[in-house]
Amino acid sequence: MTEATSSATHSRSLRNKALLGTAIALVLGGAVVTEGVLLPKSPAYADAVHVEGVQPVSFADVVAKVRPAVVSVRVKSMADDVGLSGDGQDFPDFQMPQNSPMEKFFKQFRQQAPHGQMQKPKGPFSMSLGSGFFISEDGYVVTNNHVVDKGQTMTVITDDGTEYNAKVVGKDDKTDLALLKVDAANQKFTYVKFAENDIRVGDWVVAVGNPFGLGGTVTAGIVSARGREIGAGPYDDFIQIDAAVNRGNSGGPSFNLNGEVIGVNTAIFSPSGGNVGIAFDIPAATAERIINDLKEHGAVVRGWLGVQIQGVSREIADSLNLADAKGALVSEPQDGSPAAKAGLKSGDAILSVNGKEIKDPRELAMMIASMAPGASVDVTYWRDGGKHDVTVTLGKLPTEDQVADAGNNTGGDTQTSALDDFGLALGQADKGMGVAITDVDPNGQAAERGLQPGDVILSVGDATVAQPSDVEKKIADAKKGGQKAVLLRVQSGDQTRFVALSFART
Repeated sequence: MTEATSSATHSRSLRNKALLGTAIALVLGGAVVTEGVLLPKSPAYADAVHVEGVQPVSFADVVAKVRPAVVSVRVKSMADDVGLSGDGQDFPDFQMPQNSPMEKFFKQFRQQAPHGQMQKPKGPFSMSLGSGFFISEDGYVVTNNHVVDKGQTMTVITDDGTEYNAKVVGKDDKTDLALLKVDAANQKFTYVKFAENDIRVGDWVVAVGNPFGLGGTVTAGIVSARGREIGAGPYDDFIQIDAAVNRGNSGGPSFNLNGEVIGVNTAIFSPSGGNVGIAFDIPAATAERIINDLKEHGAVVRGWLGVQIQGVSREIADSLNLADAKGALVSEPQDGSPAAKAGLKSGDAILSVNGKEIKDPRELAMMIASMAPGASVDVTYWRDGGKHDVTVTLGKLPTEDQVADAGNNTGGDTQTSALDDFGLALGQADKGMGVAITDVDPNGQAAERGLQPGDVILSVGDATVAQPSDVEKKIADAKKGGQKAVLLRVQSGDQTRFVALSFART
């Protein structure tokens, strides 16, 4: 080996050692001395992530299969039957539960919404558009009741543009569902099924419909929430999704990734009528049950218990000596109802039906409505500090709600007595039925509970009252007995309810 070669080899060796030292320094994150060279402290670096074979989520396969089953529904109505928007594509303007955060949120945006942009249509007829979907090969179509409710004639338009005449088989305004039948002999249609398994919050959904009359539009998102109550009716139990849903999507389906219908689009909230990512679907389980009734009977047959009910607040639970603020409080059994015949009384708190715990009035209403008239149900209720059981044979829900006639008493002022602790002033009621509220302190607890002048106190605890002094005595006895709250049975107009006033705040 020559001297030059030896020198070059030595130089390469030094460089290699230096590079090796640098590598060690990078791994260990510290300073390294290599052959007299001080390498600075360096940060550690990881390799870039690389995953083989992962593809972006695509809904194309699902859409290709379900899209032929989704239709547009064109409805011809009398002009006087459509709203001011004139296009008939509006979702119902449902209200959120009073004083809920969502009510305040949407109230703010509604106040900012433009008004008067469209005029009522001229002429004797108006056309409106919605969506729907086939649930059988022989042409049964599901849509919303509000899409077809005022319709004179209905036309179903399939994905390929073919038009078919259709007729209404049945409709249900309480759940906003309707069933149509296409007039097409010997024609077989692509159809979809309702999902059997519950959808979960966070699951993907694909909505297909006819927004703004465009037809065959596909949007995707996730389930945002379950069990939403938006004030649409007594059986609110909506799925909230964030897939883009707009006017004209009413009655259209939302699918899971198996191509099964998880819900029927029925309502949106928006300051302008356009999508803001909050839409509500009727759950598949509810829709399937209602549609089966419409197909078989032409109407929904619901069980009927026959009670006015309200929630059990913490104060009401305390006044009843209930450990948990759960159940449905009977404010008034209706005359001749199954509940009245079974012995249920005002002030009973229904805790369970057929062994299933009742969380709130909505759950009780939905459970009873899902049962057939004539069914016998075991009801567990709370009365006089203990649980009781009774078997009730359900009736058939009347077409018009039967409300007990509680009269139209108004407060008199022949004898007044102030209950300053609660912000109430009382007087003798007309006809001696109860004790009238003659004045309410706007800053008092009674006002917070919604009591107003003209309301009539019918009972305090389990005792009826006829004089203001009766009310004072019963309240004093309850407080002396160590109760946390006192329960008033109050008549407001033709409605009867319970109001709990808490001693803890007096």
